[in-house]
Amino acid sequence: MRKIFIRLVLCAMLFAFSYSASAQQPTKIPRIGYLGGISPSFNSDRIEAFRQGLRELGYVEGKNIVIEWRHHEGNIDRLPALAAELARLKVDIIIPVGPPAARAAKEATVTIPIVMVQVGDPVGSGFVASLARPGGNITGLSSLAPELSGKRLELLKEIVPKLSRVAVFGTSTSPDNAQSLREVELAAGALKVQLQYLDIRDARDPKDIETAFRAASKGRAEAVLMMVAGAVGTAHQTRISELAIKNRLPVIYRGRTSVEAGGLMSYGVNTTDLDRRAAYYVDKILKGAKPADLPIEQPTKFELVINLKTAKQIGLTIPQRVLGRADKVIK
Repeated sequence: MRKIFIRLVLCAMLFAFSYSASAQQPTKIPRIGYLGGISPSFNSDRIEAFRQGLRELGYVEGKNIVIEWRHHEGNIDRLPALAAELARLKVDIIIPVGPPAARAAKEATVTIPIVMVQVGDPVGSGFVASLARPGGNITGLSSLAPELSGKRLELLKEIVPKLSRVAVFGTSTSPDNAQSLREVELAAGALKVQLQYLDIRDARDPKDIETAFRAASKGRAEAVLMMVAGAVGTAHQTRISELAIKNRLPVIYRGRTSVEAGGLMSYGVNTTDLDRRAAYYVDKILKGAKPADLPIEQPTKFELVINLKTAKQIGLTIPQRVLGRADKVIK
């Protein structure tokens, strides 16, 4: 009986020691790799929206989650190296913002979950098999909303009632370009507006935009509908707004950052909402969900932004009915 008692005591002590050791093991803190745009300061609103989304789900950066921030600093050719660096760090999830970053992340890993943000056409770009069942290691949020292109033309007509000729700046190699252009053509037919399509093949070369503005002026365009995405829509925003003012052309853009950089007006997807929603995917994946089973989310929030300072510079008066619908007015 004594031997049995001693054995029981020893077993209890071993159990207590093993429990204490396991209890002292530190909990693994998840590490997220964020593959962003030009710089943290340039994308501060979007970064804060992502952090807010994480906080709403109980994640606090530096406390129970670590974020490895990487930005291409205006040179998208750096993206493959930055994505490869995040893969070597073995982060738990990579968050690429925009198609070039998503492609770099896709080429860097086939095992680390990827939550892409603001990719116009994930299926057409070859990132996922379908929106409902992405397959592979990629899921996330799409900014695909081609019907907005037609609505942008309608807005141009509202602020320039006698509008009859519009130059459309697009990129034929972009997966969503053809569908967006069809929407513009449908709207143009209804509004009796003649279109002049100008293809911007190299979105990284500001000279292509300068050439397009010269062609628009030569073609007697009375306004410009900007469908170009990518680096032209970010790195060269100030130059684009300067050219628009120089040519006294009302230009409507896809996103608010172009207007904040001096552009006239934008109507498009609320990108900060997409960044906030990206946290939802992070939470799901950290809790065991597979990217292949998480449907791609399409945009549900849109915003109209108007810059009255730019309107004044080109001698344009924005109708009050349009201003009344704006989500943000820059004065």
